[in-house]
Amino acid sequence: MDRRAFLATWTGALLAAPLAAAAQPADRIARIGYLALNLAAGDPRAREAFLQGMRDLGYVERRNLLIEYRDAERKTDRFAALAAELVALKVDVIVTAGGTLAALAAKRATITLPIVFAAVGDPVAEGLVTSLARPGGNVTGLSVVSLEFVGKSLELLTEAVPGVSRVALLLKPDSMPDRARKERLEAAEVAARALKVRLQVIEARGPEDFARAFSDMTRAHAGALYVLTTPMFEIERRRLVDLAAKNRLPTVYAFKGWVDDGGLMSYGPDIADLYRRAATYVAKILKGAKPADLAVEQPTKFELVINLKTAKALGLTIPPSLLQRADQVIE
Repeated sequence: MDRRAFLATWTGALLAAPLAAAAQPADRIARIGYLALNLAAGDPRAREAFLQGMRDLGYVERRNLLIEYRDAERKTDRFAALAAELVALKVDVIVTAGGTLAALAAKRATITLPIVFAAVGDPVAEGLVTSLARPGGNVTGLSVVSLEFVGKSLELLTEAVPGVSRVALLLKPDSMPDRARKERLEAAEVAARALKVRLQVIEARGPEDFARAFSDMTRAHAGALYVLTTPMFEIERRRLVDLAAKNRLPTVYAFKGWVDDGGLMSYGPDIADLYRRAATYVAKILKGAKPADLAVEQPTKFELVINLKTAKALGLTIPPSLLQRADQVIE
């Protein structure tokens, strides 16, 4: 082999070595920070789906994967300090599982460490990314809500409750930036007008506001309810489902877990699928991809779930056309 051929071969080997190492995740232990709102009360299917997604991609806890869990224990004001802890640990990737506020806290804590949000509303309106196609910066992930999704939920609710004239919308106003809240409320108003129903926006910042919120719905003569789901509402879902039943309000939620707990119906993305897909982002980043180049993905799997037992308790007869479209009917 002449000197020129030797140098070319040697240089090629050096360039290929990092790529080969990156393709073998078992060669090193990947360290992930997992920032959650509440590990004990959150939907366990979400975290398990993420871990299963990582296992499917070759990353197994206590073998070649170390996860640093940080739990805000329902206190969103703790996100900033917990995100700073993960940054100080110099984890490879931060995964946020606490909605928009957790993702924003992580973004404020670092401009260099990659961040993957597992499920947020509108990441552009909420200030997380520049655009869905080209996020820019160090943040990317999966969105759970689109403006069309808001209108579809109201449409399904009015089909389930024929003749309803006023629908309450329960909102946690501080769960999202002003721009995102304004866009979502405008979309709901547009959909309500098209459906010829009046929308009554009711705010609740915490569990201490729930009794007053439902009292406001009664005074407004709301005939149905749409809960704009947030992490805090998710944690308190059993109480909210019970209040809806006590006040005899047919309600649509975003996720199946609410219907499993006795809610009337849900329409929204498969949350387990989103967390499973979040694992693919993490794996790509661990292998060298940059968050700025990984487009934000929106839900691809939606499910309509209806609880007939709850419908019967409310005195509702769900139209057969709606039942036929349901992905699952709980009897």
